[in-house]
Amino acid sequence: MSNRNLSLKVYSDLFSVLGRPYLRTWLDGLPTRLDAVFGSARHGDWPAWQAALDGLPKIDASVVDLNADSILVDGGCNEEQRDRIESLLLRLHPWRKGPYAIHGIHIDTEWRSDLKWRRLKDHIQPLEGRTVLDVGCGNGYHAWRMIGCGAELVIGVDPTLLSVAQFLAIKHFAGDFPVHVLPLGIEDVPLNLRAFDTVFSMGVLYHRRSPFDHLLELKGCLRSGGELVLETLVVDDGLGQVLVPEDRYAQMRNVWFIPSCATLLSWLRRCGYRNGRVVDVTRTTADEQRSTDWMRFQSLSDFLDPANPELTIEGLPAPVRAVFIAESP
Repeated sequence: MSNRNLSLKVYSDLFSVLGRPYLRTWLDGLPTRLDAVFGSARHGDWPAWQAALDGLPKIDASVVDLNADSILVDGGCNEEQRDRIESLLLRLHPWRKGPYAIHGIHIDTEWRSDLKWRRLKDHIQPLEGRTVLDVGCGNGYHAWRMIGCGAELVIGVDPTLLSVAQFLAIKHFAGDFPVHVLPLGIEDVPLNLRAFDTVFSMGVLYHRRSPFDHLLELKGCLRSGGELVLETLVVDDGLGQVLVPEDRYAQMRNVWFIPSCATLLSWLRRCGYRNGRVVDVTRTTADEQRSTDWMRFQSLSDFLDPANPELTIEGLPAPVRAVFIAESP
């Protein structure tokens, strides 16, 4: 299949949605950009992941529950089909975000992403009828939960092609919902698009070399009065305090800035957001992030000081995450 045919097949319904006036400026260059992404992927693992997707049997879902902790899809599936599905989904290892329950198969992902959703869902503006952008969405677990809460349209962006393949596997079974995951980053969204009612950025800010640029990019995606939902690593300290790891943080190389809550609130004000507030602060534990059969690599417990779990193995404060909410002017 050519790159153009692939992107048209995967995103044909999205292209029609992007014809809406408030999203039109994104449509012009999007098909060409997607063709380029999938074209470059032909030299990596994408063909193997595409083969796994192509091998998934078509089974109509009699039950789809997007409000369950494990995104639930079920229907008439015999044991042979179930074994085949499980084998093919395991080819998309590692599964980081979830969990999912697909035709009796429990995809026990590294992150219990449902716990994060529980912490924030009662603090955000109701999603009914809203157009939502999920930046750094991974395989789309939270995007499915947003649809379950009544969002009219959810577009996720994440440059990791494996995450896109996992999302497409879930959508294959769940069916036609107005949710999409694009193999792109925030930099591929037009500046000052001003199209979204709600923008989520969860687990992204500390990976950006310029947190101010990221906050401004997010604001440019929001309509006036739209809501930002931001989740990130924080340190327990006062205004002006920021941890800048000299090398790795919890074995991650690409961690640049970890601010205190007061500092990040000041950053939001500096970037022009209104009514910024902290709605949750939670220490990450092995109940929420751990190795499983669906993510067999090292995880949180391997990244903490075995003698003092309040420190990373680098001697830095162990991961604490906070959820911030703010409004676009």
